Amino acid sequence: MGTTYSKPAPVNEKSGNSISVEMDRTKVSLLAKEQPANTHTRERTPSQVLMPSVEVKVVDKSIAPPPYLARERLQTVTLPRMENWSDDLLSDAKNRLAISSFASQNYAEVLTNRTAVNNDLHIFNLTVPVEGAPITNQRSSGRCWLFASTNIFRVPLINAYKLGEFELSQAYLFYWDKIEKANYFYEQMIDTAHEDFSSRLVQKLCEDPVTDGGQWDMVVNLVHKYGLVPHTLYPDAFHAQNSSKMNWLLTAKLREQGLALRRLAVRKAEGENQAEHVLAATKEQFLQEIHSIVTLLLGPPPRPDEQFVWQYHDANGTAREVRQTPIEFGRQALQSGSGSRSRTCINPGSLFSLVNDPRHEWNQLLTVERLGNVVEGQSLRYANVEMQTLKQAVIAMLKAGHPVFFGCDVGKFSDRDHGIMDVDLTNLSLGFNISLGMNKAERLASGESAMTHAMVITGVHLEGDRPVRWRVENSWGETAGNKGWFVMTDRWMDEYTFQAVVDSNFVSAETQAILKQTPIVLPRWDPMGVLA
Repeated sequence: MGTTYSKPAPVNEKSGNSISVEMDRTKVSLLAKEQPANTHTRERTPSQVLMPSVEVKVVDKSIAPPPYLARERLQTVTLPRMENWSDDLLSDAKNRLAISSFASQNYAEVLTNRTAVNNDLHIFNLTVPVEGAPITNQRSSGRCWLFASTNIFRVPLINAYKLGEFELSQAYLFYWDKIEKANYFYEQMIDTAHEDFSSRLVQKLCEDPVTDGGQWDMVVNLVHKYGLVPHTLYPDAFHAQNSSKMNWLLTAKLREQGLALRRLAVRKAEGENQAEHVLAATKEQFLQEIHSIVTLLLGPPPRPDEQFVWQYHDANGTAREVRQTPIEFGRQALQSGSGSRSRTCINPGSLFSLVNDPRHEWNQLLTVERLGNVVEGQSLRYANVEMQTLKQAVIAMLKAGHPVFFGCDVGKFSDRDHGIMDVDLTNLSLGFNISLGMNKAERLASGESAMTHAMVITGVHLEGDRPVRWRVENSWGETAGNKGWFVMTDRWMDEYTFQAVVDSNFVSAETQAILKQTPIVLPRWDPMGVLA
């Protein structure tokens, strides 16, 4: 026969085995009923120890006894405590209803705040004149940064060629990024060959050497070196849209090659004869192997320095033709104004990243060690500013007709179906009787939050000068959000947006001066080193 557990029933305050405490007109009875010796019971808590009947009246609330706490820290999980807690949890009908609801639905759907959904309108009183179309789709890949950046670069081309819809090839940049990241990884393996392989730095470098993710400065490096091409000239292959198996193969091979290069670099450092030549030849062979894998999986791209022929219809239906090299086409995208209201050019020399990282002092220049793609390219630069400064710059960009690349933690309090990012979206208190209390700095420091996704801001709704919500172009296709568009509340932006790429003409002289500083170098494993 199984052991039977029962929860002690409440007793009258006048029972002989009770303590009655009266505090501020509230009477609380704590029963300690002793079980018979031959009955199987749980461990007894201090409140279950038999005590004489004593009544204590507390007049001053400031000297009231503290709430019950365990007398000492328990290092193990004990079954009696779990069963007590389960009994307490299930005694509330609301919790029993929650269990039934969560059994068949995502808790976020069950706990969706309908008021927030109704209030987060896709209505904005300030938008850029040309947002660009169509809505793009990165599919099962981590190329959001390439989609966000090409969605910005296409706007001046839409204006220049009087296009209706137009899409740049993200796969073209993706191809060259894989090869550049492989080369960058080789150089890091060689340069850190003196470090123990188990060191935190080397392990981080080997963690994801050809990640799909990236940053603004990295895409600028690619466009400078390789240019841009229309999507029709280099469309997505299967492994561009579904990159996980390609990334596994490349990563496995790169780790193998990285170990070999480290050994050769050590031999070179020790002065071994011919070691430098062997190292150079081996690296060349390895990069050729990676080039072969990427080319076979993504297909050979147009050459950056050879003219392509692009035939298209403009917005009026007129057939036209363009002959340019990818480098020339990319230069045209980077140096043309974004729209009819533009006052300045979209130029990589004047665009830079404002970030909001409250772990560090404001108005400081940050970078991340050994994080990049093109070895000879520009390193990452982050000007750390207060959120108000960042938002003012974004609004100034929008007023001038420029869409804005930004980085955020998209998975927090967001709804893909409704296209909503709102800190009030999920009522955790209703479902779990809890709230989340960390601030932005604490979430970054603990790994709870990071810059995981890049999108484009094309509008804002202002009440006076105060932003209420922001219009966001995502790259998850038209089935997500409102036909591909999302709304981001201003409070969500404060908490989960970390970066906005702006033109230096739209910030103060004080903010511009940050770029002249010697940057503070964050370790490779810092949260700001997470690539969107």
